Amino acid sequence: MSRPTTPPHLITLIFLAGFSPLSLNLFAPSLANIADDLNTDYAMVSFAISGYLAITAIIQLIIGPLSDRIGRRPVLLAAFTLFVVASIMCATAENVWTFLIFRMLQGGVTAGFTLSMAIVRDTRSERKAASLIGYISMSMAVAPMLGPMLGGLLDTAFGWRANFYFYSIAGFVILALCWFDLGETHPRSPAKPDEPRESAFVLLREPMFWACALCGAFSTGGFYIFVTGAPLVAQTTFGVSTAELGFYIGTITAGFMLGGFLSGQLAHRFRLTTMMVAGRIITFGGLTIGLAMLLLGFQSPAFFFGSTIFIGLGNGISMPSSNTAAMSVRPKLAGTAAGLNSAFIVALGAVLTTLTGAILPPDGAAPVLLLLLLSVSAAGVLAALWARSLQAEG
Repeated sequence: MSRPTTPPHLITLIFLAGFSPLSLNLFAPSLANIADDLNTDYAMVSFAISGYLAITAIIQLIIGPLSDRIGRRPVLLAAFTLFVVASIMCATAENVWTFLIFRMLQGGVTAGFTLSMAIVRDTRSERKAASLIGYISMSMAVAPMLGPMLGGLLDTAFGWRANFYFYSIAGFVILALCWFDLGETHPRSPAKPDEPRESAFVLLREPMFWACALCGAFSTGGFYIFVTGAPLVAQTTFGVSTAELGFYIGTITAGFMLGGFLSGQLAHRFRLTTMMVAGRIITFGGLTIGLAMLLLGFQSPAFFFGSTIFIGLGNGISMPSSNTAAMSVRPKLAGTAAGLNSAFIVALGAVLTTLTGAILPPDGAAPVLLLLLLSVSAAGVLAALWARSLQAEG
């Protein structure tokens, strides 16, 4: 079959975007079994997740600019080929070092998420891109929920290595899908002799990029803080069971899916900065009500976790627009912007996760957690308002 010349279908973009978070947590229930089988400790094996996050941040700084230079298609095909090979090597590893080395090489699959966003921006106007990314975000929210469930079932039935054989098969299917469906949306165009090549440094000098990137990073930062602090609050303040905690944590994902749907419905009608501000205000308002209820004596997990649903809802509304706006600052550098934006989100998330673990007290953690969430939410509001003011000036 000849190389496709048309943009990929929506289902291809959904698989590309959704598989990236699935690659992070599918095998999480197997960590203890991996440690036992490879004769190492749990802390060493857990690096397969923490180290993987760090590696993906670095990889995104590379694949974005690379895709702007040579195109989206070759980068994605190379990334998924590497992922398939690395997955097979992880599945057959006989020691922890082999496992961890190839686990880190799996990180190239993060190109699926980053470049799917760039492809949408390549082929749509600003508002239509934000709308489509909103719908794609809904599918992305499903993967983190179902991944550990599927991984646990595979481990129980066939052992931990089955998770990585699943990765290799699924990665090959997506690779084939890209080969047959992914036409190049950002063809390489040689620079004119008197026209300097744009680079990431050009993008980093744009205030609008920073406003959008900060809005997205603080939005996602709230989710990182919540996931880090929610188990402690659930145990020490409300005494809920792990099953109940799983449900409450899941509600934030449900909120994100609803927000993504609303973004899909509304983003093409409003300015991107309007959607960004709206999402951030919704999150801030919901958390403010939650803190007020807690301080007034309503010590109920339903009230507490009901307010944190607004983190997911607000993120689902604002993030498709903030991502699109960041990629629209310099359309020729959409891949670079997507990579920088994603790397910044991961880096800030790591900082906020560490900070949350250090700050939360053993007792009385609920109001402290809400104050932390309100702080990053307020920062997100300011970033969104900054972007709006920059747009007005422009």
